[in-house]
Amino acid sequence: MKVFVSSTIQTRPIPALVLAGLLALVTCHSGYAQDNSAGLQKASDAQRFELDAEQINALDRWIEQTRETWQVPGLSVAIVARDQVLLSKGYGIREQGKTQPVDDQTLFAIASNTKAFTADALAILVDEGKLGWDDPVQKHLPWFRLSDPLASNDIRVRDLLCHRSGLGTFSGDLLWWGTPYTPKEILQRSVSLKPEFPFRANYGYSNLMFLAAGEVIEAISGMPWGQFIQTRLLDPLEMTGSKWSIKQIGGVENVATPHKTYLDRSDPIEWMNWDSMAAAGGILSSASDMARWMQFQMRQGEDAQGRVLVSKARIYETMQPHSIIPVSMNRSQRIPSTHFRAYGLGWSLADYHGVKLVGHGGGYDGMYSEQLMIPELGFGVVVLTNSMTPIGNAIVYQAIDEFLKVPAGDRSQKELDQFRSSRQAFAERIRKATLRVKPTDAPSHPLESYVGKFRCSLYGDAQTTLNDGKLQLQLLAYPELKADLEWMHYDTFAIRWHKTFAWFESGSAHFVFDAQANAESIRLDVPNDDLWFYELNLKRLP
Repeated sequence: MKVFVSSTIQTRPIPALVLAGLLALVTCHSGYAQDNSAGLQKASDAQRFELDAEQINALDRWIEQTRETWQVPGLSVAIVARDQVLLSKGYGIREQGKTQPVDDQTLFAIASNTKAFTADALAILVDEGKLGWDDPVQKHLPWFRLSDPLASNDIRVRDLLCHRSGLGTFSGDLLWWGTPYTPKEILQRSVSLKPEFPFRANYGYSNLMFLAAGEVIEAISGMPWGQFIQTRLLDPLEMTGSKWSIKQIGGVENVATPHKTYLDRSDPIEWMNWDSMAAAGGILSSASDMARWMQFQMRQGEDAQGRVLVSKARIYETMQPHSIIPVSMNRSQRIPSTHFRAYGLGWSLADYHGVKLVGHGGGYDGMYSEQLMIPELGFGVVVLTNSMTPIGNAIVYQAIDEFLKVPAGDRSQKELDQFRSSRQAFAERIRKATLRVKPTDAPSHPLESYVGKFRCSLYGDAQTTLNDGKLQLQLLAYPELKADLEWMHYDTFAIRWHKTFAWFESGSAHFVFDAQANAESIRLDVPNDDLWFYELNLKRLP
C-alpha cells in the first residue's frame, strides 16, 4: 500500500473492470443485496466511480481554501479507494499562534469514532466463541444494573452497541467528564438515571453503554480495554502512531492541540483526560492510521496481509441497521437523497444517492472528527480537526459527491452558514439563562443562607461557600468545575466559571428553599448540547 503524504499528492484511479469485479465480490459474498436495475450497481457504470489526479488536486486545493475560510487552525484528511490511498495530508498548524504544521502523522482525538473499534473488539470475541451478541450483559457483568428492571435483566451485548437502552442521548455523561470515577463506578452510579424511552423502543445515543461494552471485553478477555485494542487491532493493522489514552502522548511531538471555537477565532485549551470513557471515545489517531482502519473495513475484517482479524460475517453485522434514527425535516431538506437513517453496532448508517453510507462523527473537548465510507464501492474519507466546527462534515460529503459524480456544488458555505447560525442561537440561550428578569435590590435571603454542602446520588457532592463576600459553587467530583455565583434575582444566580470549558460557558443556579427558609436544593441550568447539568439533583446535607 502506497501512502501519499504531506504536499505530494499522487493518484491512481481504480480500473473499471477491477472495481466491477470488487463490486461483484461484495454483492455475492458479503450479503449486500444485488439489484441489477440500480444504476450504481451496474458493472457498466463502474468507471464512473473514481477520482483521477486532477480531481484529487482540485479537492486538495478546495480543502485548504475551506480551512482558511472557516478559520480552523489545522486538520488532516485521508481518502481511500480499496487498497489505494488517494490522499493523506495535513493542512494548517497544530496550535493557533505557533508554526508547527499538521501532516498525515499528526495525532488528533477521534472521540466517538472509537466506538467502531470497541464493536470490532467484541466481534473478535464473538468469532472466538467466547461471547454471543445476544448474551445478557449480566452474564458477563453480574453487577450491571439500569433503573428499569426489565432493561437490567434483558439488555444484551448487542443493545450496548446500538443505543437502545432507553436512556436519552448523552444522559449521564457528566459522570465520566473530568471525574475520578472508574467505568464500573460510573455505571453503578448511573442506576439512578431515569430512562427517556421504554427499553429498545427508541434511539438514544449513550456513551455509558459503550463503557459497559468495554467492561465486557475486560471481563471475558482478562485484558483492559486499551490493551485489547492495542494487541488485537492497532498492532495488527500497523496503526503504529495511534494511542488509546492521552497519557501515552507524553514525549510525542507530532500532536495537535485542542481549541475552543468561537465565531471569530479558536483558542487553545488543555487536553482533557477521557480514560474513564475510553471505550466510547478514547482513541487518538492520525489520517495515515485512519486510512488503514478504513481499508480494514473495506477488506471486511482482513489486514493488509490478508489475515482475518474479524470475520466477514461479523463486519457485516456491525454495518446492519439495529436502531432506527428519525430523519429530521432539517436533514431531509439539507440532504434530500437521504430517506433512511439507522445505527448499527458502532456505526451510523444512511442511504445517499442510492448507496449505503457507513460512518461516524466524534466530538472531543476542542477537536472534532468525521468519517464516512461507501463499503460497496470501497471508498472512504476521514477528517480530523483541532477545532469544534462541522468542517469535517462539509469535507467528507464534498469528497463523496465528487466520487459519485453528484452535482451538489460547494458544500463549505452551506455548512458554514448553518454553523454560524447555530453558534448565534447558542449565545442567545446563554443570554436568556443569565438574564436578570426581576429588578429586585437583593437576594431573597442573606448570602449565608445559600452556603452549604449538597449531595446528588448520581454525581456526588457540591459545595457552596462565601469568600470575601462572594458566593461560590464547586462540584467536588470535578474540582475544576468551580464558579462565582453572581446574583440575578430572588434565589437565582448566574454561574461564572473560573476555567474555560469546551462545551459550555455561563448558566444559572437556582436555590429552592423549604418552609423554614432553609436552602434545601440547587437546580443548575448550563446551556449546552452535550453535558446535562439538569440531571443533577443536589439536595442539602444536614
